[in-house]
Amino acid sequence: MSESAGTVYQERLRVPLRWWAQGTMLVATTWLVLIVALAEKAPWLAWTVTGLAVLGLAAALRSYGGARIVVADGWLHAGRARIEATYVGTAEALDAEQTRRVSGPEADARAYLLLRPYLKRSVKVEIVDPADPAPYWLVSSRHPRALAGAINDLHHSVGSGAREPGR
Repeated sequence: MSESAGTVYQERLRVPLRWWAQGTMLVATTWLVLIVALAEKAPWLAWTVTGLAVLGLAAALRSYGGARIVVADGWLHAGRARIEATYVGTAEALDAEQTRRVSGPEADARAYLLLRPYLKRSVKVEIVDPADPAPYWLVSSRHPRALAGAINDLHHSVGSGAREPGR
């Protein structure tokens, strides 16, 4: 999704730098083991395997950290999911403890989750579409108050047009 003039909020859930450092150490350790084991027979194999490991690590971390949250043009996008503003209810910014409870002991198995273990805070978004089995979305964020505010503004801008009476 490209950024447009209607973008209200945008965030990418990138993995922390320490994950890159730890992954690099893992690849370096793999290289060391392979270069010692294959030094006399096939040192090129150690370098080839290490190169593939570097590419695999980079692809995995970029993919996992590539999830985006965007509030724009009447839509909420969270990772691969998206929902039109008319079906979005209120949003609540959650602290670390609330996020732990809502994603654990108090979780609803039908909820849509976009959680990252390196982000302790989240936003709980009520879903008001009667045809949608998910009662809410739980989305990790580095800036949960700003995201909740953008979603609530989106919710208020469309009114209650898609809601059933009495809901």
